[in-house]
Amino acid sequence: MDRVFLDANVLYSAAFLEQSGLARLWTLEDVELLTSAYGLEEARRNLLMDRPEAVRRTERLCKAITTVNALQGLKLPANVQLDDKDQPILLAAIQGRAHYLLTGDTRHFAHLYGKRIATVLVLRPAQYLTRRHRP
Repeated sequence: MDRVFLDANVLYSAAFLEQSGLARLWTLEDVELLTSAYGLEEARRNLLMDRPEAVRRTERLCKAITTVNALQGLKLPANVQLDDKDQPILLAAIQGRAHYLLTGDTRHFAHLYGKRIATVLVLRPAQYLTRRHRP
């Protein structure tokens, strides 16, 4: 079973664009979706500013997601450079023993795409969905 951690922007996009391809993540078999309270709060805050009616959809989507959080004092490996505000996302994915971290945040995570940090392979959502549908 894949343990797939969703960044705030993936939650935001799935709620904002109800018919987006991201909705497929919630229909995959043998997948456990994860996020953090930190990421969920960021998605909610941004949706409240941009599209308040989508916040309810976020709540529905999150019923099928396990929330994990990074332990205090957990640090990224020294060779991983990430802004302070983005570190809790990757740390929570590691703490939650995720196999994948899905993020569309190219500004902060693009240099990690395709790389494995601890147990976590960082991918764009489309990359993960493509991997799932390979014969």
